[in-house]
Amino acid sequence: MDILNALVAILNYVIVPATAYGAQLALGALGVTLVYGILRFSNFAHGDTMAFGTAMTILFTWGFQAMGIGLGPLPTALLALPFGIAATAALILGTDRVVYAYYRKVRAAPVILVMVSVGVMFVMNGITRLLIGVDEIKFDDGARFLITAKEWKDWTGLAEPLAIRSTQALTVVVAGLVVWALFWFLAKTRTGKSMRAYSDNEDLALLSGIDPNRVVAVTWILAAALATIAGTLYGLDKSFKAFNYFQLLLPVFAAAIVGGLGSPLGAIAGGFVIAYSEVAVTYAWKKVAAYVGFESDGLLQLLSTEYKFAVSFAILIVVLLFRPTGLFKGKSV
Repeated sequence: MDILNALVAILNYVIVPATAYGAQLALGALGVTLVYGILRFSNFAHGDTMAFGTAMTILFTWGFQAMGIGLGPLPTALLALPFGIAATAALILGTDRVVYAYYRKVRAAPVILVMVSVGVMFVMNGITRLLIGVDEIKFDDGARFLITAKEWKDWTGLAEPLAIRSTQALTVVVAGLVVWALFWFLAKTRTGKSMRAYSDNEDLALLSGIDPNRVVAVTWILAAALATIAGTLYGLDKSFKAFNYFQLLLPVFAAAIVGGLGSPLGAIAGGFVIAYSEVAVTYAWKKVAAYVGFESDGLLQLLSTEYKFAVSFAILIVVLLFRPTGLFKGKSV
């Protein structure tokens, strides 16, 4: 019975939260790797794109709630999500026309585009804070739990509780559907094939009659959609605070690089590698150890939760040193 309790504790405090977090990082990393693979630069404004998209989704969510419109047990944010994506895509396309298009025209070096994206990041961060403020916001209405601790104990009779929040389950389901839709789009549609051809060989793609402006526009729209969905799911699962998404940029980039920049499969794998590493390293294993007969006065925690981003940074450095193309052999950094 103690072994079962230990397994439930691991499930409750490591596997479930890490899976939800990994899905969120995977979606964020997909946006980063899409821009890198097609537009050929690392977009440091992606974290604040996630923040802006989430802020717009929250504003629309509040509007629907004020009108008494909801989705019952599901969060109203799902209803607002398409509007948040549309607003974010409009901002990103406008930014591309005003800022990035010039640097593509003069064929600026990728490092120049990276620095430009840093400037865009600060502007977007300011816009987000101006629109929605700097306070922590919780907007996860609807049913709060898929399984409550009391229900679990009543069903199983185990001492260790298990609680799965509805937002965690929703994150995994929505992320799975989004990844499937993206892969279908890239593999089956004419536009998706054009994007892949443009990514593989830009000059040959242009000679084949592919419209580069269309490819760029679709890339930005997809990146905006992925950023908004990832940011909204992260906000539903935890909470929204504009500055948190700036901090989230490191694990998102770490996920993209660990998996292999430019590789969609790598972005997904990298997201889960980073998430499971962060959660496992910062979890206090004392309770699990006690269930299996190992008593300890300490918490058996390698790092406190305040240092969880250090895990991402450490993994990122190791990958850059020993395998710069990532797990799935993407483009080297």
